[in-house]
Amino acid sequence: MVEHRGTYLWSMRALFALLCMGIIFWRLLPLDMLPRGWAGPDLIAALAFAWVLRRPELAPPLLIGLIVLLADLLFQRPPGLWAALVVLGAEALRSRAADLRDMGFGPEWLTVASVLVIMTLAERLILAILLVDQAPLVLSLMQMGATIVAYPFVVMASALLARVRKIRPGDDSSMGQRT
Repeated sequence: MVEHRGTYLWSMRALFALLCMGIIFWRLLPLDMLPRGWAGPDLIAALAFAWVLRRPELAPPLLIGLIVLLADLLFQRPPGLWAALVVLGAEALRSRAADLRDMGFGPEWLTVASVLVIMTLAERLILAILLVDQAPLVLSLMQMGATIVAYPFVVMASALLARVRKIRPGDDSSMGQRT
């Protein structure tokens, strides 16, 4: 039984990493040769937040940090800044996961939206203090808004495709599997 739990844990962590790598690969594909005038959602942050709020053990901070750092490097963002903010946001949500589990989806979505707003403003402030060139404010706000709008779809896809759901009272609290 213990071996099954360990296998489940590591296979789900590997699935999380593979999903994030798939998102990175998709964003790197040259599907359109003209620059876009809009910014899409940060699906990696949304996926990390959804998994942290449902099954915190499946998305450890180190894994989230490494994946977002890789995305920072590949997407030519300031290395480590967004990764640090996503890890801090995920940990803030992880500390509230038990409280949010008892509430409906609305408070969860509002909490995630608040964390994303704080992360976006913190990133812009840090880059401004360090005098680093930034994307236009409109694009940053557009990406933040798109991530907030995409979050329910990420949650739904995680629940339907990967079976990552909130821990219920009858579940084993450490693994989310029925005993």
